[in-house]
Amino acid sequence: MKVLHLIDSGGLYGAERMLLALVAEQIKQGLEPMILSAGEQGIYQKPLEIEAEKLGLPLVVWRMTPGLNYSETRKICEWAEHWGVDLVHSHGYKFNILMSLFGRFSRKVPVVSTLHGYVHAPRFSRMWVYELLDRLAISRLDGVIMVGAAMKKELSTGLIRPRRLTTIRNGLAVDDTQRKASEPLPEALEDFFSTHEPVILGVGRLSKEKGFSHLVDSFREIKTSAPKAGLLIVGDGMLRKDLDDQVARLGLGSDVCLPGYCDNVPALMARSSALVISSSTEGLPITLLEAMAVRLPVVSTDVGEISFVLDEGDSGVLVKDPASELVDAIELVLNETEATHRKTEQAFHKVSGELSVRSMAEQYLRVYNGVVAF
Repeated sequence: MKVLHLIDSGGLYGAERMLLALVAEQIKQGLEPMILSAGEQGIYQKPLEIEAEKLGLPLVVWRMTPGLNYSETRKICEWAEHWGVDLVHSHGYKFNILMSLFGRFSRKVPVVSTLHGYVHAPRFSRMWVYELLDRLAISRLDGVIMVGAAMKKELSTGLIRPRRLTTIRNGLAVDDTQRKASEPLPEALEDFFSTHEPVILGVGRLSKEKGFSHLVDSFREIKTSAPKAGLLIVGDGMLRKDLDDQVARLGLGSDVCLPGYCDNVPALMARSSALVISSSTEGLPITLLEAMAVRLPVVSTDVGEISFVLDEGDSGVLVKDPASELVDAIELVLNETEATHRKTEQAFHKVSGELSVRSMAEQYLRVYNGVVAF
């Protein structure tokens, strides 16, 4: 079966890492997957494309004008037919909308989509409009896969036939993650770890819904009891300047590091003392699974599928309100070593079993076979 994965990514975050792991596993299954990575004209190479090439995964780079681009969508469909596509798998609102509106083939080619999560954009903003269109577009697709059952409340499920809606939780290649965790880091990051203990880690786009401002505020209080502590927030985004200003205003200076994008998060995790997820919205973060695979303690807001993954708090520490609860939760993880060890071992067992990439790929194959045969 030839599967075309469509994505227009802005970095190498959860959705991208999930896609790379899925494609690698699908090759082992005997499928013929292909990643089509779209982007605007003038973009030379995206982080996803660099990583796919590094891993030796099949990749087509496609540049196109953004927006409701009918002509380029038709060209993609024509190229896909020439390639011999059997099924199209969309990752993200862009191709959900484009394939719903303009995706046409001369023969039956099912289109499915994985919903990696919504950002809850401000009402009437451009992203809010895209998310609204996405919710309508997916009702026309042959299959819709949620990364967690909690996402169902985000959807207008009356528009989607129940047989087309499936939950497949993200999975992780644990062995690959552990291998990456043992690799060296750039000298500047190694220096940061050598001069700070403990190091608290945050990972993700520097955007409002990730709640990193709460993490910085909480870190200021952590410093009163752990003066050598460091905070490392990895990722890029529009709020970079705001976070830099907040760090300076609070006088945290060299104790907070914002290095931008990093291509080896597991190596950071292996040297950190805790991962903190301060988001107001999530699906099922790959970052969470990576932390579980390297036995890194986790503190997280209780959003999306995270509560399920962390066994309602038995495999990590959950908080409802990051503004008021993060400090106590982080200190609990850092100070109660025996309980923390038990939680991380339980988390490792879970990610090695039901949340493995093999389990995820097997479930996707069942969905593929179902829509192709229907």
